[in-house]
Amino acid sequence: MRNLPTTGATPPPSPAEEPPFPLADFDTQVESFRRARRARRSELVDDYVELIADLIDAGGEARQVDIAARLGVAQPTVAKMLRRLAEDGLVSQRRYRGVFLTEAGRELASRSRRRHQIVETFLLKIGVDPEVARIDAEGIEHHVSDETLDVFERFIQTDRP
Repeated sequence: MRNLPTTGATPPPSPAEEPPFPLADFDTQVESFRRARRARRSELVDDYVELIADLIDAGGEARQVDIAARLGVAQPTVAKMLRRLAEDGLVSQRRYRGVFLTEAGRELASRSRRRHQIVETFLLKIGVDPEVARIDAEGIEHHVSDETLDVFERFIQTDRP
């Protein structure tokens, strides 16, 4: 370990310690952080709508208790999010009946499910373990650009292992 100056200043890294990638230009870095913040904001909405669609497809209905159990959250958390989704015109709720997707909710769920399937299939195609691919796809699907998603899809359609 080398000795650091006592002034508190950190010396510049030696050539062997320089990062492998240079600092991104200002505009690129700003856009990447903006995109990440947008993705985080929409991530929960996408997850809820996709799960509601899956529950409806599997059992004919999506109940608040089932949504909470599948997401690993408390029912009041689900209730709050369902109110938000209803205000956004993505779901409707019927007393004692469960949660239903509006047309806009079905379209969002379909887009989200497609993104998830492309990412998961891509990960499987490059050799990621199926369980890991499923888990990783859940996070990646929200942050990958449409351009990258298109490349993933083209890669999937090739004969590469």
